Amino acid sequence: MAEVIFNKLEKVYSNGFKAVHGIDLKIADGEFMVIVGPSGCAKSTTLRMLAGLETISGGEIRIGEKVVNNLAPKSRGIAMVFQNYALYPHMTVRENLAFGLKLSKLPKEQINAHVDEAAKILELEDLLDRLPRQLSGGQAQRVAVGRAIVKKPDVFLFDEPLSNLDAKLRASMRIRISDLHKQLKKSGKPATTVYVTHDQTEAMTMGDRICVMKLGHIMQVDTPDNLYHYPKNMFVAGFIGAPEMNIKPSKLLVQNDRLHIRVGEDLLELNDTQQKKLASYKNQDVFFGIRPEFVSIADEPFGGSHTTGQMVRVENMGHEFFVYLKVGDFELTARIPSDEAKPIIEKGLHRQVYFKFDMNKCHIFDAKTEQNLSL
Repeated sequence: MAEVIFNKLEKVYSNGFKAVHGIDLKIADGEFMVIVGPSGCAKSTTLRMLAGLETISGGEIRIGEKVVNNLAPKSRGIAMVFQNYALYPHMTVRENLAFGLKLSKLPKEQINAHVDEAAKILELEDLLDRLPRQLSGGQAQRVAVGRAIVKKPDVFLFDEPLSNLDAKLRASMRIRISDLHKQLKKSGKPATTVYVTHDQTEAMTMGDRICVMKLGHIMQVDTPDNLYHYPKNMFVAGFIGAPEMNIKPSKLLVQNDRLHIRVGEDLLELNDTQQKKLASYKNQDVFFGIRPEFVSIADEPFGGSHTTGQMVRVENMGHEFFVYLKVGDFELTARIPSDEAKPIIEKGLHRQVYFKFDMNKCHIFDAKTEQNLSL
């Protein structure tokens, strides 16, 4: 059991490229932390520095009470699961699970006990005598996870472990890894877990907290719920959520002594709380953001603030429709339950419809800093 702390952690390569820019992060003992971001954001580089597979260029890494900057990977109390499984092809599942323990010179009885325990947790008991080539992708990944479990580490590290699996297996393994973390926690033997992925579904469904990264910087560290509903900046707002948040350039204007946001040719009035928070931003360029589920559409005008647009295409997701609206020179997405959307969609595309926003759920971002001014 151990907390993990990054203190002004940096990575600079020999060609001068700075991949990680002095990040600070504290991961609590027993926490499941997901590091997420697009390709090239340095999430895997950060994980590899924690593992000791990449040298750090500056700052400090602590695992528990130890500064581990110069410790070899085997001395850090970590176990890592890689994207490509990294199983020994000539060894059985049992031998793969036991290999690291044999290198540690543990007694045979203890090795067998650890292997049997891991095999039971991951439902591998019937596969122990098989070779890796006789396993499915999901089974092979469970063996890779089991090889980490048997070490009983202080910290589990996962580097995009599900990206090689199909969608159904990814969903199954997400549940299995999350359940494993909860099971170890309930047993009184929790391990801190750091999980790297580019998949926001994995991040949102697995993490106690999520660290969102961009180009070697931390954009926000928060719970899944807070990231979704209270993004601190425009990058997090656009990255988290599917379909992604509608974010459009706009302007805050005053009409009848009240602040309004321009959407297309219309001015929509902000609520009282927003009026107070944004009073000093009148007549300034901003970005307007709203999630698709807070956009309503209809064939007739709504009461109060609303606007119009052309319905240009739809995507049928079964229980809901994604409706795409052309408003002036930009496009908006509405996420509408099927029973509400069908009567409108059946009348055909490429026609004018009315829509409105839940203005209590909108976000206003500074045009220069891209920080969320609504929080």
